[in-house]
Amino acid sequence: MEENLTDKASKRVIVLDTSAFVAGFDPFSVKEEQYTVPMVKEEIIGSSMICVRFKTAVESGKLKIKSPKKNFLDKVKTSATLVGDTFFLSEVDIQVLALALELKTYGYFPMIATDDYSIQNVANQMGIEFASLATFGIRFRLQWIRYCPACHKKYPANYKFRKCEVCGTELKRKPLRKTPVKP
Repeated sequence: MEENLTDKASKRVIVLDTSAFVAGFDPFSVKEEQYTVPMVKEEIIGSSMICVRFKTAVESGKLKIKSPKKNFLDKVKTSATLVGDTFFLSEVDIQVLALALELKTYGYFPMIATDDYSIQNVANQMGIEFASLATFGIRFRLQWIRYCPACHKKYPANYKFRKCEVCGTELKRKPLRKTPVKP
């Protein structure tokens, strides 16, 4: 697969998240090559129009399904930790980001189609373009901190527990730092 990817370097591609399909994205409406990860297919269940559109795009070769390599998954997790979104990204989200990063290293210019704010936040941190479909998208890249609303103890964004170790209250998160997203 690497040889095939490097043959087509310097080309705009679209990496599709599940939310793109849910928002009604039609793979046949754009000329760019499109990629997604196997787990997106698993999230699109049933015989709905979304599933039919997805299957048709794959069968026609318009949409390619590719699993990202482990080293790109690790890089995404590191980037997500930097901005504090690790706790809020699903495995599918991490794979979509990793695939976009992998394509970028092969010389492609990936754009992730997603309405997921955490994906957008991490993509911006990694220098990967994104486009929203049903929402306005993020205007600021946020670096998060988690805190207890009862006793006000602060935790790092990647703190692995949901409850405060002091009083047991469910933790919340708030922005620690905001950086404007470049258009």
